[in-house]
Amino acid sequence: MSHRKFEAPRHGSLGFLPRKRARRHRGKVKSFPRDDVAQPCHLTAFAGYKAGMTHIVREVNKPGSRNHKKEVCEAVTIIETPPMIAVGCVGYIETPRGLRALKTIWAEHLSDDCRRRFYKNWCKSKQKAFSKASQRWTSEGKASIDSDFAKMKKYCKCIRLIAHTQIKLVPIAQKKAHLMEIQINGGSIADKVDFVRERLEKQLPINKVFGQDEMIDVIGVTRGKGFKGV
Repeated sequence: MSHRKFEAPRHGSLGFLPRKRARRHRGKVKSFPRDDVAQPCHLTAFAGYKAGMTHIVREVNKPGSRNHKKEVCEAVTIIETPPMIAVGCVGYIETPRGLRALKTIWAEHLSDDCRRRFYKNWCKSKQKAFSKASQRWTSEGKASIDSDFAKMKKYCKCIRLIAHTQIKLVPIAQKKAHLMEIQINGGSIADKVDFVRERLEKQLPINKVFGQDEMIDVIGVTRGKGFKGV
């Protein structure tokens, strides 16, 4: 900042820099929580949609603050989180240049909401995505599925679940679901692979991921409002 005659607080929050349109519509998890083998297998992330905002009145418990033991009114965001559907898993191995995907296994049945994600124009396409991949789950191809799961248990260091949102349960016009990878923490690699295999094509409710009054990190994507407030 150049010299000025009077001091003044800066304008706008630095937390929202750089103020430009987001590159992606879905938030990307840059780093998952550290894995603890002693804990049981559990999911570490979830996807939701902003429903709106409201306000709450809460009592501040912060010794040393002027507002300690006082009630304050704060703005809060309400996030709608319909159950996600598990549709696959990815196994990663460690290399000198970071993680590399070794095997990706998709579920036998994928909903149209999920398959729309792999097309630019769903209506004009033949809608044949994953028709051959689903045949691996038949009696002839089942051996290759079991072989891939065995390789994941033997070589992989990190297991992530592929899940998609149920966007049809949210009152917005979009029909194309959002896909994301969710890292599995806790237990051995074999436990993680079995954990994922049991949950393929099943619903994943939010209360199985986060508990009441738990502190979590939120990754949001802004609509982009130009240079307003800078």
